[in-house]
Parts: sequence; structure tokens; C-alpha cells
Amino acid sequence: MTNLFDLTGKIALVTGGSSGLGVQFAKALARQGADVAICARRLDRLEAVKKDVEALGVRCEAYKCDVLNIEDIKAVVAAVEADFGRIDILVNNAGVGDTAPAEEMTDDIWNRVIGTNLSAVYFCAREVGKVMLKNGYGKIINIGSVHSEVVMSPNTWPVTAYASAKGGVKMLTKGLAAEWAGRGITVNAIGPAYFNSEMTASILETEGAFDGVAAAYCPMKRPGLEGELDGALIYFASDASSYTTGQLLVVDGGWTTI
Repeated sequence: MTNLFDLTGKIALVTGGSSGLGVQFAKALARQGADVAICARRLDRLEAVKKDVEALGVRCEAYKCDVLNIEDIKAVVAAVEADFGRIDILVNNAGVGDTAPAEEMTDDIWNRVIGTNLSAVYFCAREVGKVMLKNGYGKIINIGSVHSEVVMSPNTWPVTAYASAKGGVKMLTKGLAAEWAGRGITVNAIGPAYFNSEMTASILETEGAFDGVAAAYCPMKRPGLEGELDGALIYFASDASSYTTGQLLVVDGGWTTI
């Protein structure tokens, strides 16, 4: 029987690949046989991740990129295409979690959150999409959030900017999926709830900070664990999802059921 989840010979690009979920995504793709390009602002961290991915028996290359800089995005996409020959899979993972109450939010925070979590997702998809359209094949996986679907109550923490961006990712995913569905490209999104990463550390590692939220919002009453996003990622990255596009799969321990 054909292994629908085999990614041997595929070329994947993971943005925000220097830490957190980006590292997990790069390793998950490598375990299924994909060669992986990783990009982020911190090249020193990327080099460490590169060694870990290569230890899984695949090729990995690291590229410095600030996704708030469109010229950086264009340069990285061109470099990956030149180095690997094509791009089959894009994991649009780079993001920030800056937050503040709406009435206190600075213009800089708003612009950084929307720019990184939404605009950069579009620009990366656009530039990689051009490569995929030439080849007639592509798998784009945008990283949304449980906050693509819901916000938080006023007595927890404010997520207006973040949720606005991640809600935009959901509709961006649908829009691109509709445009490219007949041209060999699927576009889907994963919506994680709270997983341990550099971005969520201030919440998950502070004693008591997550407990009340988990009790109120999450039926499983815990954050996500390393590896619990791998199944969704590999499904969307592989030919198992050949007839699935424009979908947001929320991986949230039941958060959005209540």
C-alpha cells in the first residue's frame, strides 16, 4: 500500500524555523523524508537547528530572513529555489505574540503583530506560490491559531491584535485556496491552542498563569505537547490531503467545543 504521508524527495520551506513550533515542524517534515530549508532572523539559532534536522538523514539549509522585509522574503525564496530546484511545501510559521489592552496598544505593536502574523504570511505565500505555480504543485500550510476562531474573556489577557491577525490568516487561507485550487496548489491552516514555545513561555511557565484559563477554556485542561501538531502538519503537507484545501484545523484540546 502506498504511504500517503511519505515526503521523500519533497522540498519544504519553514519560516520562523529558529525556535518553538518552527523547529518542531522542520523535524516532523524531515522524519517523513523531506529536505528542509529553514529561515528566521537569528542565523546562529538556525545553524543549531540545521544540525539537528540533518541528523535525521535529510538535507537542511538555513537562511537569514526578516519576514517584515519583503525584499528578504523574495531573496530567500529565490535562494531556496536555486539551491534545491523547487519548493513543494511552505510552512508559514513565523509569528509574534505581542499584546496589550486595545486602549493602550501602541501603533508599533499593532503594526508588528499584523505585519508579522498576517501580511508576511501573504507575502511568503505569494512569493513561494509563484514557484509552485511554475511547477504545478504545492502544499502551503499557514499557521493560524485557536484565536483564528475565538478571543479571550476580559478577565484573562487581551488578544485583539493577535486574534485580528490570526483571523485574517483563516480568510487568507480560504482566498488563496480558492484562487489556486485548479492549479495544483492546496492551501490549508493549522490553528494551535497553547503549546510550549518561546512565544508562549511567559504564559505557560509562570506559576498559575495558565491554570485558570485551562480550567475555563480547555476540556483537556492542559497545553499542547511537543509532537501533537505533527499529524496535522504532515496531513496537509502530504498527498493524503490532495482533495483538502481552504481548511483551518484547530488543534486545541477541545477549546473551541465550549
